[in-house]
Amino acid sequence: MTESYRPRRSVLYVPASNDKALAKIALLSCDAIIIDLEDAVAPADKIAARQKLPAIFASRPAANHRGHRCEMVVRVNALASEWGDDDLVAVAKVEPDGILLSKVATPRDILEVGDVLDDNFAPDSVKLWAMIETPKALLNIGAIAELGRDPASRLTCFVAGTNDLAKDTGVLVTPDRRYLVPWLMQMVLAARAGGLDMLDGVANDFRDLDAFARECAEGAAMGFDGKTLIHPAQIDAANRAFAPSPEAIAEARAVKDAFALTENTDKGVIALNGKMVERLHLAQAEKLLAKAAAIGA
Repeated sequence: MTESYRPRRSVLYVPASNDKALAKIALLSCDAIIIDLEDAVAPADKIAARQKLPAIFASRPAANHRGHRCEMVVRVNALASEWGDDDLVAVAKVEPDGILLSKVATPRDILEVGDVLDDNFAPDSVKLWAMIETPKALLNIGAIAELGRDPASRLTCFVAGTNDLAKDTGVLVTPDRRYLVPWLMQMVLAARAGGLDMLDGVANDFRDLDAFARECAEGAAMGFDGKTLIHPAQIDAANRAFAPSPEAIAEARAVKDAFALTENTDKGVIALNGKMVERLHLAQAEKLLAKAAAIGA
């Protein structure tokens, strides 16, 4: 379980057109970087940004300054745009860990991209992430998530696109995100049904780190695996919020140790510290401990 778990607590967008930001990637402690060809790049700069990809990936760090390997993903422009098809072919050639698809609406969008990657001989290690950022994506999210059960689809992760959802629906974005929460929970539920990771959307005010920390804590409580970020100052708060607490780690170890006792190895239910503990709690404990091991908690 430790080997297969990939932490995605903090996932930072870095514009492919921003050389200063790209130069700092190796110094960052985030779990993943999204090299952005879409929203963060002006239309006039999109082709030049795409042309930088080979150099970016040729110099990608084997590990960041804390010794962890940073996952590298590229967000491409919508395939319906004038840049989408060329983006996809160019990204396939540099073999990132993942490709983040914008404006996904139906399962067909995922399947067609998978066909393009296969035609361009992209290895199976190149996975697909999908932005959930349109009303149509939310209406089709169950069917899209189901592709996560098929390894051939390459789909491994959903990313909430809260800014675009707010734009397309007209919903008011309040500090507590009360009107977005039903849709966010719908995303988490669908992701779990499909065996996918689920990343929370960005917080636009990167200067208010207290508010950002609260939003991270709420996202972790809702079941998100991590949060997408727009500024390096947000990394530490996200890493803390989406990591197991020392108390949770201690409790998980106690559950695992209790089931390992000779008298409990064949039991489905045991008592521990006055509580009923089932084997489903053992599975949760093992998953949490694998996560803690992967991030060095």
